[in-house]
Amino acid sequence: MPRRLTVEQYFDGVVRRDRSVLGRAISLVESKRSADRRLADALIEQCLQHPKQAIRIGVTGVPGVGKSTMLESFGMMLVKQGLQVAVLAIDPSSSRTGGSILGDKTRMQQLSVHESAFVRPSPTDTHLGGVARKTREAMIICEAAGFDVIIVESVGVGQSEITLAGMVDCFVALMLPNAGDELQGIKKGLLEWVDIIAINKADGTNEQNARLAQRDFQTAFHYLPPRFQNWQPKVLLTSALHEIGIAELWMAIQEHQIFLMESGHLQTLRQSQRVEWFTHTLQSSVWEQFMAHSAVRTKWNSILQKVRDGRISIHAAVESLLLDGSGHDPLD
Repeated sequence: MPRRLTVEQYFDGVVRRDRSVLGRAISLVESKRSADRRLADALIEQCLQHPKQAIRIGVTGVPGVGKSTMLESFGMMLVKQGLQVAVLAIDPSSSRTGGSILGDKTRMQQLSVHESAFVRPSPTDTHLGGVARKTREAMIICEAAGFDVIIVESVGVGQSEITLAGMVDCFVALMLPNAGDELQGIKKGLLEWVDIIAINKADGTNEQNARLAQRDFQTAFHYLPPRFQNWQPKVLLTSALHEIGIAELWMAIQEHQIFLMESGHLQTLRQSQRVEWFTHTLQSSVWEQFMAHSAVRTKWNSILQKVRDGRISIHAAVESLLLDGSGHDPLD
């Protein structure tokens, strides 16, 4: 078992972009142990004192759209241009066992071993929205390490896309080239957050359907309020397998980043991200402290059984946990 590192040793390894220390640092912020949490908080504080600006890109897409192939092709193109690239691939965890697939390193065989790249799969830990609870901290660590581009891949299910969109600068949605099915199945809420759509697998017999889908998405955007004033979401055609449209996708992301900086939206966006990070951390911490309280632990199972059986109203159950028998807050 590797020896325990100090905050200074973690930070030194992070800024040197030591893969081993980077992996251990992210494992540290993902840990639920209180001792690790204190160490992780100190590390994050130190990283925040040495800020470096990276382009934060969120990528989502339905299963089978080719996210891993796209990230491999896209990431390899960036490292060949001399950029340092980090990929935080959020894997689906089992709601029953807590296990995760953690297969992205096997799917990104070239990128994961490239000296200018860092690929880190992380379990979602059943966190609301499907995005790993500590993804924000992992991004801060990667920025302190000097990565130029940080890509976060979501599981592409439910609320996870909206959660991810609130954490990044540019939100990219990969779509399949069957326009009708996509437009019927996509949520209006998702389109309102998207900055760029890449219709993937737009090659061979799929090309005509892809162009129809491109037209339909472009039309749909005209009826939706823009995420940023003066930015019209772009709809591109790509084929990760054949490396078609990958350079155009990077150009669109760069154009979007320049737009954010020149318009002042980037500063506002980062401010809102920090506020959201604060509120999520506060909610999580309050919940953990609440559940750790002896009065709550004593009542929890019996209250839960009453809720299951319908023997108590939800409001009464909450009040019963918040207040003890004498009417005092048990957390006082």
